Amino acid sequence: MPLNAATALAAGPRTTEIAWTAKDVQLYHLGIGAGRPATDPGELRYTLESRLRVLPSFATVAGGGAPGVISALSMPGVDVDLAHVLHGGQRLEIHRPIPVEGRAESVSRITAVYDKGKAALLVMRTEVGDGDGPLWTTEAQVFVRGEGGWGGDRGPSARPAPPLGEPDAVVERPIREDQALLYRLSGDPNPLHADPDFARRAGYERPVLHGLCTYGMTLKAVVDTLLDGEVNQVRAYATRFTGVVFPGETLRIRMWRRDGAIRVAVSAVGRSDAPVLADTTVELS
Repeated sequence: MPLNAATALAAGPRTTEIAWTAKDVQLYHLGIGAGRPATDPGELRYTLESRLRVLPSFATVAGGGAPGVISALSMPGVDVDLAHVLHGGQRLEIHRPIPVEGRAESVSRITAVYDKGKAALLVMRTEVGDGDGPLWTTEAQVFVRGEGGWGGDRGPSARPAPPLGEPDAVVERPIREDQALLYRLSGDPNPLHADPDFARRAGYERPVLHGLCTYGMTLKAVVDTLLDGEVNQVRAYATRFTGVVFPGETLRIRMWRRDGAIRVAVSAVGRSDAPVLADTTVELS
């Protein structure tokens, strides 16, 4: 079996040095749709170096290396076809504000492998810190189709109850036709997001938007709409990817304030509000 759960779990952590600059931050922000309108003061805090603030979801691309969903595939015990891989979910915890420029140490390992029957679910945890202490922790959940069924633990199945009542805010965010091409310059070159032939081999009619691009666009909408642009109010951010997004579509983002957090649901407007992000929570500091 290409996936060996015991080997993956027994493998030692992988440590790398990462670095980023203000240009990396600006490119990421542009990749998730910042800068429209270009002269809007609210957008300039994401695009102009003299006013630059770092949206916490930048942590998913900081350093320009492969994101967790790709890094997990190069860990010991994991030898699978990229076309069979789906990003199932993402969690981010911020320990202190991310600086505009920095150097840090990144330590990653697979912390769980679950048997979902028709698929395996890997959990890739990455902890990042610098000389002043921890900066952030991420967890990527990676589904590998066709690699389940060995009789392993199915893992937790509990999900939060959906928020009740009318949302406190609803916004729509159009996605550029070239959004995936721009976003991939921040470090995710998966051909699923650019190559039509690869996308068809993976079962899609055309290239799809990166899940982490939708993830970043959603957090930016929450920060801009309910937090007055105060990026440092975000303490943690988690979601489950439930459907694909295609470049050129429009996202509908619903937000509910609940007990020190913001619950979010995201759908594709042009496909009868098909869900694309679920179980999404932004925890506030």
